[in-house]
Amino acid sequence: MQYLALLRDELIQRREEGCDVAPLEARIAALDESAPVAEMAALYDALSALEPRPDFPYVEPSTLAAIRRERPDGPRRLSLPLTGAELEDRLLGAWLGRCAGCILGKPVEGWSRERIRDYLALAGEYPLQDYFPLVEPIPEGIAFHPSHLETMRGRIQTMARDDDIDYTILGLHILERFGPGFTTQDVADTWLAHLPYGMIYTAERAAYRNLVDGLVPPQTATYRNPYREWIGAQIRADGFGYAAAGLPEAAAELAFRDAALSHVKNGIYGEMFVAATLAAALAVDDVRDAIEIGLSEIPARSRLAEALRQVIAWHEQYDDWEEAWEAVNQAFGGYHRVHTINNAAVVLLGLLYGEGDLERSITVAVMGGWDTDCNGATVGSVIGAMKGARALPQKWVGPLNDRLRSYVAGYDNARISDLARRTGAVARQVREWFQKRGS
Repeated sequence: MQYLALLRDELIQRREEGCDVAPLEARIAALDESAPVAEMAALYDALSALEPRPDFPYVEPSTLAAIRRERPDGPRRLSLPLTGAELEDRLLGAWLGRCAGCILGKPVEGWSRERIRDYLALAGEYPLQDYFPLVEPIPEGIAFHPSHLETMRGRIQTMARDDDIDYTILGLHILERFGPGFTTQDVADTWLAHLPYGMIYTAERAAYRNLVDGLVPPQTATYRNPYREWIGAQIRADGFGYAAAGLPEAAAELAFRDAALSHVKNGIYGEMFVAATLAAALAVDDVRDAIEIGLSEIPARSRLAEALRQVIAWHEQYDDWEEAWEAVNQAFGGYHRVHTINNAAVVLLGLLYGEGDLERSITVAVMGGWDTDCNGATVGSVIGAMKGARALPQKWVGPLNDRLRSYVAGYDNARISDLARRTGAVARQVREWFQKRGS
């Protein structure tokens, strides 16, 4: 465990949660790698013991009952006016859109908006209208993601392995294995059995480490885990949103049970929002409607809800997505590049300015920078769910060749269409289960 790095990240996390960290900040800044572990651990415990300031304006619980008390009114169930074949087409569209958006953003994962714009301008292809081109020889100073040779234009033969897709697969597996009543501990057991530790990151890696050390949820989300509000849970939402088609409240509940293993507060809300938005997207035909339904499942007085409401306001104010992005960057650019809040804001830029068009939506999301593969995947998932596979351009889904790679045990080289078919079977079970439960 790299205590000093964790300690510095925890300082930032506690500040963002509204705590007064000033009494500890100077002591932590004075440390170096030679500092005794016991001293760093004591400072970490002191940070963990802090409470938000009395004037902190947000209410951000981390239990499902408390979250529901803080959410606004909204439709908890929607009619699902789709035949079996139509629902299957929408589910396949969601899987394909997710894969296309993920691959689009993968070569430039972690790049800033400015760096992306400069590279595309160098290639003569700004704004982006296709998968990223490879300028050869690669210009000095350009460092693509290691997967770039299989995720750039003309080189795509399948959905390359990515954690965004691994977690969608895991969501399906959990529902097939344990049913709609699965617990957070079932999620933990699934990770240990099917997910290689070396292929997970930040909050998920901390939670996995805590599981191995004998901790149980929800302690796995909080102990020595300064990444508990980062984007990791948000990218795990999709399988639960698909399975709860037309049931945004149920989708948010399933997502909560998953997120609570590794996240708290806005980290949890990110997964709940995306899952509920996807559940709505499978039943409505307007992106704004799906977003509003998603927002109705998270606390209205949270930082995430405030940020997303602000993006909606900027969309109404600015005709150009780039102007809106500047406002997003000024307001939320101080968060880490893989935090939930700033990346969810970019997701909304893609959805709102894309106006239901897959290409426009995923390219805006990716050109916004930060966690580009995650944001492209989430946006593509929502648009694919709303439009269906038959409406998606072959330019974007054809290169996938109906295949994906995965490190999830037992799922490598799976057919995307087969996973979508299995998702449809699970969706019927989920609807029946929640109906019997009376919710």
